[in-house]
Amino acid sequence: MRTPPEPVHVVKSRREAGLAWLTGSIPYVQFLGIRFDRRGDELTAHLPFDDSLIGNPMLPALHGGATAAFLEVTAITELAWTVLWEDIEAGRAPLDGVPPLPKTISFTVDFLRSGLPRDAYARARVNRVGRRYASVHVEAWQDNRARPHAMATGHFLMPPPPGQPAE
Repeated sequence: MRTPPEPVHVVKSRREAGLAWLTGSIPYVQFLGIRFDRRGDELTAHLPFDDSLIGNPMLPALHGGATAAFLEVTAITELAWTVLWEDIEAGRAPLDGVPPLPKTISFTVDFLRSGLPRDAYARARVNRVGRRYASVHVEAWQDNRARPHAMATGHFLMPPPPGQPAE
């Protein structure tokens, strides 16, 4: 006889706790005010507009550094979420302490058009995850997802599995 599935509110609360644990460990998430919308295993990052994010007040346009940081935080969060997903789903993720986050090796940003003074959104796609290396692509848009204003590709050093020393 099969074990009945967990109630949906238990699954949702475990996923929300896992995401809060993950994003709470990245100080820049709080500094920029980035929020993540979770639908199943898919994350969409949301950067609420703030006047402090304007780099060129004459246009006005979002600062390139804020845009790049938003893309990098989105890529790191998606990569860590992807790697930790099975442990979070099974209730094995230790939701205390600092989660094992990947470290940036390189991050290349393509600024396609000026970021307007409004909210921005981003989604990342993990291209490859290995034992030591991962590659992630991320796109940011504002009003229309088909018209991204910036995109990036990042390469990351993966943390060692729990219980194994760093090399």
